[in-house]
Amino acid sequence: MSHRLKKVFVVVAGLLLLSACTGPKAEEKPAAGAGPATSEQPSGPLRVAVISHGTAGDAFWNVVKNGAEEAGRQLDVQVEYNSDGDPGNQAKLIDNAVAQRVGGLVVSMANPEALKTSIENAVRAGIPVITINSGEDKSAGYGALTHVGQNETIAGEEAGKKFRELGKKKLLCVVHEAGNVGQAQRCDGAKTGFAGDVQTLQVDISNPTDAESRIRGAVQTDSSLDAVLTLNSQVAARAVSAIKAVGSKAQVGTFDLNTDVVGAIKAGDVVFAVDQQQYEQGYLPVQFLKLYRDNANVVGGGKPVLTGPDLVDKSTVDTVGQYVQRGTR
Repeated sequence: MSHRLKKVFVVVAGLLLLSACTGPKAEEKPAAGAGPATSEQPSGPLRVAVISHGTAGDAFWNVVKNGAEEAGRQLDVQVEYNSDGDPGNQAKLIDNAVAQRVGGLVVSMANPEALKTSIENAVRAGIPVITINSGEDKSAGYGALTHVGQNETIAGEEAGKKFRELGKKKLLCVVHEAGNVGQAQRCDGAKTGFAGDVQTLQVDISNPTDAESRIRGAVQTDSSLDAVLTLNSQVAARAVSAIKAVGSKAQVGTFDLNTDVVGAIKAGDVVFAVDQQQYEQGYLPVQFLKLYRDNANVVGGGKPVLTGPDLVDKSTVDTVGQYVQRGTR
């Protein structure tokens, strides 16, 4: 063999030996901030649209908004909050957010069927969706990552059980939004927990004067009604006024907290409030969407993330009341 061929042989053998001694190349870690591998993520801060069914001036939804916006400030997420109590208009808000290619959607589903197509279109467009507050049983079916809120049936059961423990015999459950599945579930749960005579009354939260008149008429017509369960803090204030106006002995319990309810609990006009801690319903989804984009995390393991119920009465109202005052409970 010539000297030149010997040199070639030595070089090739060395390369083969080096290859045999080297293991598979280590898997490279994704760059910091990289999103799920299944879809290309836009650069820059995450943009999240929060779209609720809240009506203008509703104190409950103001707290949800506060939670979402605070999460945005802490996590460098651009949060855009919009709401409309009309299901058709809410669906249009979702469609607009999809057309603008937001990075994530947070949607309350008081009327799931009216929002079904819009939410499914968002999912098909590759926009992650988290549902909040209402529509828990439809959330996964529509393609949402998870649902954040309280289970309305369980919360209703706790409210009914509380009235039963107080020795009440006949309960009036006041529904203030027609077609809201969550409110129907609350009253159904209250029937189970109360295990007694439960009636429902439909009022319109957008017409508080008429709502108070209807509650007043109900307790005046039936003096055996000794418990009134309202499903909203603003309606609770109307129920208290209605009961006082006719000298009824009925006691009021309510869902949700505001400063008026805190004052009413302290005064003994409201015996308890079912707090679903709605600040978390704004805050947590923004956090979850940030984790999903940056680290492909999905929270909940296929189950909803519950924010309540937490019953607030005279024993806890002083502690909780300070946070209601600052707009976080």
